This record gives sequence, C-alpha cells and structure tokens, in this order.
Amino acid sequence: MIRRVAQGPIVHPSSVLPHATNHQISPDRAIPGKLVILMATSVLTSEQCAAVVMETIPPVMHFIRSEMRRHGAPGLSMPQFRALGFLNREPGASLSAVAEHLGVTLPTASTIADRLVRHGFVERATDPEERRRITLTLTPLGAQVLQDARQATRAKLAAMLEGVSAEQLGTIVDGVTVLGEAVRKKGACRT
Repeated sequence: MIRRVAQGPIVHPSSVLPHATNHQISPDRAIPGKLVILMATSVLTSEQCAAVVMETIPPVMHFIRSEMRRHGAPGLSMPQFRALGFLNREPGASLSAVAEHLGVTLPTASTIADRLVRHGFVERATDPEERRRITLTLTPLGAQVLQDARQATRAKLAAMLEGVSAEQLGTIVDGVTVLGEAVRKKGACRT
C-alpha cells in the first residue's frame, strides 16, 4: 500500500502499486507528506518501482527547475539552462546534438542558441572540417552562470534534506545512482 503520511490525500494502492499490501514498517520512519511504500514482502517488481519513480521524480525536477531559474541569469529559460548543461558536458557539440538533447526541432534549437550567444553564454562556430556543421561551446560567463545556479540549487536541496537520517540519505543516493545507471545502460539518458 502506498499512502501519504501526515498530510495530503491518501494515494489508492492500485493507482501506483496494484499488488502492494501492508507490511510492518514503523510509521515513525515515514517523512510527513512523502510517499511511503508498505509491502507485504521484500520483493518489489520493476513495474512497481517504475510507478513510484514516475510519481516522485516530476515534483523533484519541478523543484530543481524552479530553483535553477530563480538563481540563474534573469530571463534564462529552462531549455536554455538545459542547453548550457549539455554544452558543459559536451563542449563543441553540434546544433543538431543540442536539438536532439532538448527534444526540439533544429530551428527551435537554433533560436535557443542565438539567445545564448546574444547573452554571451555560448560561442557559435563553424566546424573547420565540416563547413555545414555548427558547433557550440560555453563561454566562461555561461559556465559561471550555470555553476552559480547549480550551487544555489544544491544548497537549497541540501537544506531541505537537513534532519533526514544518514541512513535515509544513503538510501536516496543509492536509489538515484542505481536509477541513473539503469537509464544510462539502456542508452535512454538525455539529461
């Protein structure tokens, strides 16, 4: 059974974990307002896990996106931040690679890149080996804006995790690490 503890509506078990039932987990281990999994056995199926991930990740990402926007350069959109993050990991990436990463058309990616170039966050260049290929690279200013927003967001998230036990923090890290590895292994990660 999945339920919300202390606040918010009860989530019907069949909506997230159709085959879950009660298990003896102490309610004092629950974090108020968070989803708690109470299972009859220690076996959790991949479908049940996927359901919990899909219920949990969107609000976490919403928080991260909101904080990144709040601490970034004024007027910088989330797709622009995502483009900066991608170029930070993939310096000299093509405009096509940025479009693929963002899940947008080439003209939309070009508009995003144009705005980043105008703000001085990205440099655009023609690939010397392939004249039709445009490459994009972060400028020092773009790297600084990205780093500042990430640091401020990380600090806010860390403050939210204050009071969570070391064991629970380890569980969070283990869980997101395993999830990230599983996604990367399947080649589906577009961060």
